[in-house]
Amino acid sequence: MTLLRVGLTGGIASGKTTAARRFAELGATVIDADEVARALVEPGMPALTEILARFGDGVQGADRRLDRRILRERVFRDPDARRDLEAILHPRIRAEMAARVAAATGPYVILVIPLLVEGGRRDDLDRILVVDVAEETQRRRLLERDRVSPEIADAMLAAQARRAERLARADDVLSNEDGLEALRAGVDALHRRYLALAAAHPSPRSPGPDGPQDR
Repeated sequence: MTLLRVGLTGGIASGKTTAARRFAELGATVIDADEVARALVEPGMPALTEILARFGDGVQGADRRLDRRILRERVFRDPDARRDLEAILHPRIRAEMAARVAAATGPYVILVIPLLVEGGRRDDLDRILVVDVAEETQRRRLLERDRVSPEIADAMLAAQARRAERLARADDVLSNEDGLEALRAGVDALHRRYLALAAAHPSPRSPGPDGPQDR
């Protein structure tokens, strides 16, 4: 039997990580694309070798690890560079996430995928959950959290799907405008819903990134 798979997404600085952490506390298996990506670019990994070949040693810190801040600023200034980075990382991320889904236990799986909407149709997901905030809230949080310049913040926001696009794809929406306790309460309510859906989840279904989807 394949577990219910929920794709959790949202704009940058919307609160995806906080929501995912609460789902994990409640017992869901959480697989985060950003965490997978960080593992894939550890020293000695093939992805890091390809990134250095494309972008040069300037994106590598003194500890030989990828300097994600420098790389981020480069790719958000240059759309071609961003596409090259995505071509290196995205297939590897999807393959690793599919492997982790296949090995998952627990009542259901939350897959945290920041660029889910931008990536097009996802037939490996049963539901899409959008963590939603106003775009001006995203920008303010991004400036405060990451201490990037307003120019880079605007470029990062422009590189993502618009709020209306994400909401149009959502099966479920979790607002993060009213503080941590409200967000946690929203996650708790969704957890109860997903437990019920998981109990009625059809089987069999094909795992992996390109398997068929029942809705």
